[in-house]
Amino acid sequence: MKPRKQHVLLLWLLVCSGVTGAIEPISTTIAVGMAATLTAFLASYPNIFNYFHECCRPELNASVDLENKLFGQHIASRIILKAVNGFMSNSNPKKPLVLSLHGWTGTGKNFVSQLIAENIYREGMDSSFVHVFTSTLHFPHKSQIDTYKSQLQQWIKGNITNCERSMFIFDEMDKMHPGLIDSIKPYLDYYERLDGVSYRKAIFIFLSNTGGDSIIQTALDFWQAGRNREEIELKDLETSLSLSVFNNKQGGFFQTSLIDKNLVDFFVPFLPLEYQHVVQCAMAEMKARGLQPRREIADMVAKDLVYFPKSERVFSVKGCKTIESKLDYYT
Repeated sequence: MKPRKQHVLLLWLLVCSGVTGAIEPISTTIAVGMAATLTAFLASYPNIFNYFHECCRPELNASVDLENKLFGQHIASRIILKAVNGFMSNSNPKKPLVLSLHGWTGTGKNFVSQLIAENIYREGMDSSFVHVFTSTLHFPHKSQIDTYKSQLQQWIKGNITNCERSMFIFDEMDKMHPGLIDSIKPYLDYYERLDGVSYRKAIFIFLSNTGGDSIIQTALDFWQAGRNREEIELKDLETSLSLSVFNNKQGGFFQTSLIDKNLVDFFVPFLPLEYQHVVQCAMAEMKARGLQPRREIADMVAKDLVYFPKSERVFSVKGCKTIESKLDYYT
């Protein structure tokens, strides 16, 4: 007899929820029966994995591999490793994890978000539980900010109701309309539940170019003083970074209660990249393409970029952002 779709859906839900592990010992007869039912159903519905391909049971598979993949960002690597590992190992966090990543373009902010997703969710950035909002795409019109606020609240509530370990990435925070992000402030606070929903196990990541100028100035100050960039510490940047973000009238964090109420766990600075880091990016990209990494090609790519200050050519203006297109030309 052909199995009923709702029966196997129930079986799938039991597996995803972990309930099957709680009904031990399970007899061999039942186990074989369940396997036979599932096999028969999959044969009848070959596209079922398009609908039920991922369970809401994300966990940190391994330490986020930042130190070997993120170049020139010793501060960001250290903060994010500790923050994400600590949060995911906590079965009862008091609030969601909120990270705000700042720095010029091409320094690794989006790349870090991708690495976090790949280490927590089986499908990585394609996971049903990873949600990306881009300000200029999803919230383009200032006149509709009230509508956006309502939609944003409903999107977050609905997705966390579906999976409490969801991750939300907000790109281009420096282009977001001021006041919009405050609409989700309650979801980032220390509430145990809001309307029956707990938001404490979610991750919120904000990406912004705001504060990049103050980060660059600090890096320049250290370089001009003859100090190693690895000597730069979070304390050298954190205060000026949070103030510049909070007081930027054009950005989404302008005088936001998220900062005023200390709901952002870490303001993470991304330093401007030097020549050596661009070379590392080029070598890594060649390896990712299945090519033998060649230093002479990496050097050609790195030399082709624009650096500042103009006379000394210390920091890459676009970081590693154009590496892929440059490699297409040189390989």
